[in-house]
Amino acid sequence: MKIGITCYPSVGGSGILATALGEELAGRGHEVHFISYERPFRLPVNSPRLHFHPVVINDYDLFKYPDYTLPLSVKMAEVSRDFQLDVLHVHYAVPHATAAILARAMLPKKIQPRVVTTLHGTDTTLLGRDPGYGPAIHHALTHSDAVTTVSAFLKTETQHVLGFKGPMEVIHNFFTPRAPVRSRDEVRRELGVGSETLLFHSSNLRPLKRIDLLLETAARIQPREAFKLLILAGGDFTPFAKEVRRLGLEDQMIVREKVSDIEDYLQAVDLGLVTSETESFCLTILEAMFFGCPSVARRVGGIPEVVEDKLTGRLVDSAEAGALARVVEELIFQPEQRQALGRAAQLRARDFFSAAVIVPQYERLYARVCQQK
Repeated sequence: MKIGITCYPSVGGSGILATALGEELAGRGHEVHFISYERPFRLPVNSPRLHFHPVVINDYDLFKYPDYTLPLSVKMAEVSRDFQLDVLHVHYAVPHATAAILARAMLPKKIQPRVVTTLHGTDTTLLGRDPGYGPAIHHALTHSDAVTTVSAFLKTETQHVLGFKGPMEVIHNFFTPRAPVRSRDEVRRELGVGSETLLFHSSNLRPLKRIDLLLETAARIQPREAFKLLILAGGDFTPFAKEVRRLGLEDQMIVREKVSDIEDYLQAVDLGLVTSETESFCLTILEAMFFGCPSVARRVGGIPEVVEDKLTGRLVDSAEAGALARVVEELIFQPEQRQALGRAAQLRARDFFSAAVIVPQYERLYARVCQQK
């Protein structure tokens, strides 16, 4: 098949998933065309059957703010026409689904691609509640040929927040780890980590990720000499530096920004820590699971669909830093329990969230919507 994919190319779960999906589809013989304002950061160059089409955004004085939706829709229509795309698979409703619906309408009916929209989270939980976006999102979903969500939680939220009653298919996220370039010991030496437990957090640092709670939790863990906290930041960590100093965490903190070789670090960590207010799925937990690293996380959103409490990780009902810290301390000082959780987490990741399990679900969906032409 010939498939167009549009996603946010920056560091974030939706872009990582969309990029991995494109790579997997190309590896299965499909022709894949990425359409976005810049190349997704993990998309390989010169890979067979993988193509990238940049969207040019002009900043006219006529407009107070540059518009992306219209140039994106024009590029989608152009690529669909020139390469005879079967499917436009858009990740994130705004502006990608709205642009795809417009792009399809620009084309003659006989060459119109089918539109598949995948919701990842804040397009429902945040923008869906905004009266300036909600009706447009609802319209885009209603006119999509198929809608998927990355968790059952998000499906329920979409029905509740947007009042969308159309069919939605739950297709969970997946992760395909690349081979690490450096060894575990080499990475830990570079980070200045010896026998300490290396805690791990990876996110784009948005307010919902509750970095304040993450730091407060780290400050409650005793003794401090028993751990270091590695933060892989998909954004600028500078605004949190003052809080790190206030909590006296300078010696425990290691920050790396916009890391692309995440597998090098995942193999070197011991325990994930997720303090988010909500998560539709939490790809960072899954990424760690593939390397035998369990996580301590709040029992929110779609996380319980990924983590089985006390079997493949630990879920905490409380949003109190002390409660989270006590569970982390328990696993720091019970390495056998932590390692058992990690082994079970790795098996669960391979059995339920691998490309071999998830990608065929998308292929079947594409085939089904194309049969509706």
